[in-house]
Amino acid sequence: MVSDASKKKAAQKKAAAAAKRGGKAAAAAVAAAASSKAADKAANGIAEMHISDRTCTGVLCSHPLSRDIRVSNTIPPSWAVGSVAWLFYHVAMIESLSVTFHGHDLIVDSELELNYGRRYGLLGLNGCGKSTLLTAIGQRELPIPEHMDIYHLTREIEASDMSALEAVISCDEERLKLEKEAEILAAQDDGGGESLERVYERLDALDAATAEKRAAEILYGLGFDKQMQAKKTRDFSGGWRMRIALARALFMNPTILLLDEPTNHLGILSTLAIVHLRPFRHIQFFDLVILNLVYAFCSTIIVVMIVAIFGNFYLLESLKKFERILVVISHSQDFLNGVCTNIIHMQSKKLKLYTGNYDQYVQTRSELEENQMKQYKWEQEQIASMKEYIARFGHGSAKLARQAQSKEKTLAKMERGGLAEKVVRDKVLVFRFTDVGKLPPPVLQFVEVSFGYTPDNLIYKNIDFGVDLDSRVALVGPNGAGKSTLLKLMTGDLMPSDGMVRRHNHLRIAQYHQHLAEKLDLEMSALQFMIKEYPGNEEEKMRAAIGKFGLSGKAQVMPMKNLSDGQRSRVIFAWLAWRQPQMLLLDEPTNHLDIETIDSLAEALNEWDGGLVLVSHDFRLINQVAHEIWVCANQSVTRWEGDIMEFKAHLKAKAGSGDFSLPKDFSLVVHEWVVPFELDFPQLGRFPLA
Repeated sequence: MVSDASKKKAAQKKAAAAAKRGGKAAAAAVAAAASSKAADKAANGIAEMHISDRTCTGVLCSHPLSRDIRVSNTIPPSWAVGSVAWLFYHVAMIESLSVTFHGHDLIVDSELELNYGRRYGLLGLNGCGKSTLLTAIGQRELPIPEHMDIYHLTREIEASDMSALEAVISCDEERLKLEKEAEILAAQDDGGGESLERVYERLDALDAATAEKRAAEILYGLGFDKQMQAKKTRDFSGGWRMRIALARALFMNPTILLLDEPTNHLGILSTLAIVHLRPFRHIQFFDLVILNLVYAFCSTIIVVMIVAIFGNFYLLESLKKFERILVVISHSQDFLNGVCTNIIHMQSKKLKLYTGNYDQYVQTRSELEENQMKQYKWEQEQIASMKEYIARFGHGSAKLARQAQSKEKTLAKMERGGLAEKVVRDKVLVFRFTDVGKLPPPVLQFVEVSFGYTPDNLIYKNIDFGVDLDSRVALVGPNGAGKSTLLKLMTGDLMPSDGMVRRHNHLRIAQYHQHLAEKLDLEMSALQFMIKEYPGNEEEKMRAAIGKFGLSGKAQVMPMKNLSDGQRSRVIFAWLAWRQPQMLLLDEPTNHLDIETIDSLAEALNEWDGGLVLVSHDFRLINQVAHEIWVCANQSVTRWEGDIMEFKAHLKAKAGSGDFSLPKDFSLVVHEWVVPFELDFPQLGRFPLA
């Protein structure tokens, strides 16, 4: 038997070790845990809604200890539970899952199936209930077994005074609570006794001793060096705060990981890197550390480029190798192709599962719908023919009457067996911007413009260019390169440090950005909001203005808190369009929009006669609307000689070949790979194109 004195001594040693391993970041994380939890609630807007806003019905039909999930309203037979027969019931196709939101049916009599080791992309039109379903899972409003922990990521982390490292560590509430409890127990006269031992056993099970190290490794893998990990989250852009949020998700490593639009704010180069950086999959984290040590003694550009390339590749590999259950909502086809093993399509209040990534889903769905339409047409022709025969000869001669009765039986048998349903096409939304005519150039001109938020840190230096009403420009570049800053210089929200921005006296500019959503009073309806913003206009005119962007009927008059993020984005577009701008500046307009809505937006922009400057990480949208590609990096704006797909191919080729030699377009190579991660490397200076 171990004596009490020995136990006390061992407990005191463990307490000292715990304090040492926790470090400053862990201590700060304990203090910040409460505020972090509050910030998470603020970020998860839908999750804050009262449970009564949602009604979810379903019964878990997989074994309670299974790693897979099958949910329905159908209760499994008692003879199956706990027996070998359960396994057969477990793989049966069961229907009847239902989800209602504010009295509106989103899912009716359907099935949810999530298998361990699979990565699901959740698709559907804006407002169909994708985010609501994820929130219902995350809030355990569906019968998810308690042994399966869930982490639901909806938005970038809230800006606060916590450092990036503290923000990641603070998400593990159980560990923080146990460490605090251990500290209190260790301070007691008896040293905590058996209670402290139990706490330490649980901390060991959670691998608490390595928590700070693991968090630092994940952040490093996502592009945060040691200095950046110590920066406050409020000092990061939205893209970098999204990376911190993703780091929290990877740090938690939950059984079920739910990601709602994780590529929002990451930027075009980030999204591309997430999907296409494959040639370095053999390189581990410690190889990156070695490269970093090499950099400490060698300041060559090549080493900088190699070190900087891994941030988003790390994220891709982490998600591609996620061995549990991943469900992700994303409008990025590249991301869905690179990560997902299955697609769940929400349509007509049903969930339908497809095997494969997004491209395979599109092909499979097209083939199934084509076959379904053929079957539907054949059955309808047969039914019409039999009904005509029955009506014509049902009261004729005995022979004809018997044949008619036979056809009636055949028809009844077909109906009992189930008839093919008519293919339901996705609703096509039509956006419309009002044509505004032309203004003589120059409309918007930059003359030797320099700008920096501080005199010692210029974002742009001596840039010259012009934008007219026939311009269709896409700005590309990494997070923090100054794309949004350039748009603010165009609108006049920011003034240049040097040089001049000239605007035509009659030019009307409208800028779309994500912070406009904060302008919406969510207690008001879209119609009430438009009438408030533009008083003196008839209600019918306001209805028509909103209807131009795909919101009609009840969606116009219900409180906007009941609308999806994508539907709220359409309200903002309607609000901007009513001002009849001659130039649109769109900063990440596809965030929260579904793929079909993005296509409608592209079509509307192509039919509109105004000028366009676009910032987007969506290659498809850029390819559809942009005539020019401008690369923002290295204090300059450089025109890319080619379209966006050629730019994408250029980046893929550089990643795929592993060629880090110094080509003629050396400055662009530096822009593409060094700047995306904004590591605190020495200033590279400006490199003119050869």
